[in-house]
Amino acid sequence: MNICLLGNNLTNLLLANILLKKKINVEIISQAKKSVLKNTIRTIAISNENYKFLKKYIKGIHNLGWPTESIKIYSEKSQSSDLFEFKNKNQNNFYLLKYIELYNLLKKNKSLKFTKLKNYSFDIIKKRNYNLIINSEQNNPITKKYFQKKLEKNYKSFAHTAIINHKQIQNKIAVQIFTKNGPLAFLPLSSYQTSIVFSNDSNKIIYKRELLEIIRKYNLKYKINKISNVEHFNIKFLVLREYIFKNILSFGDLIHKVHPLAGQGFNMTIRDIRSLSYILDENIKLGIENGEIISQKFQSKNKHLNFIYSLGIDYINSFFKIDSKLKNSLTDPIFKILKKNKFLNNYATFLSN
Repeated sequence: MNICLLGNNLTNLLLANILLKKKINVEIISQAKKSVLKNTIRTIAISNENYKFLKKYIKGIHNLGWPTESIKIYSEKSQSSDLFEFKNKNQNNFYLLKYIELYNLLKKNKSLKFTKLKNYSFDIIKKRNYNLIINSEQNNPITKKYFQKKLEKNYKSFAHTAIINHKQIQNKIAVQIFTKNGPLAFLPLSSYQTSIVFSNDSNKIIYKRELLEIIRKYNLKYKINKISNVEHFNIKFLVLREYIFKNILSFGDLIHKVHPLAGQGFNMTIRDIRSLSYILDENIKLGIENGEIISQKFQSKNKHLNFIYSLGIDYINSFFKIDSKLKNSLTDPIFKILKKNKFLNNYATFLSN
């Protein structure tokens, strides 16, 4: 089976490594311009279930990723005690990886095949006789022509990321604080480093000194020595209406973008990869190598789930914004019910994973 991946990005590198492990012929095609973030300080939170899946296919990934045992949720009003704690019994909640370290690990695979084509069209790609074309590139001609029908929402705000160096501690508990100006996350990266993600509820860009002041205001446990440069990116909600054109399947950020407050953006992509991996295994066993059939099966299985999940994250963000205006009058009673009810407690933790 021959599969083409459109776009030289983290999603396709990960997907290519997994497909190559299945003895599938893979080629990554991209436009001349590179999109990789060479000096980024961004991090990726990967859920425990997704991390176990990746360990089966990606050699060396067990050397990456700092395990986090639980996530504690706080509000502006309840900074002294947590509203809720997401904790999985006898297992970690998620692993935090540096984006660039994962990218470099995936790039090491000597079987990867890269091709650069400038301004390619569907007709040009079609002549190369691939069974399946997977497109996760945002601005190529195929995306612009066939994959523009989408539900989109601009939050008119920015997510700011940085890494703080601090005095060495155990550092196995992540913290999410819903402040009056937006969610602020402390995500453990090692015993002496923690990743910061602050999603400001405005279109104002925050720089290092101001972000450090915000961190110090809500910091619960770190003795900070240093803060890195700050990166920022526009926050959007996006779900693609149609994943397929002929034997082209859209994928990754092209089919869903969500608010970073839940750390689920790349986790959704990994779940899509797991689903596609299973569909490919099933169809190859049956001798089916038709890309249109495989694409239809993927869309049928995942499109509605991705939509519901994306919408759920958007609703969580809206809820906490309303709650902040009401001075956290909603969160306290709701999370008290979650804490006391064992079924709801376990279900909320299951969903977080």
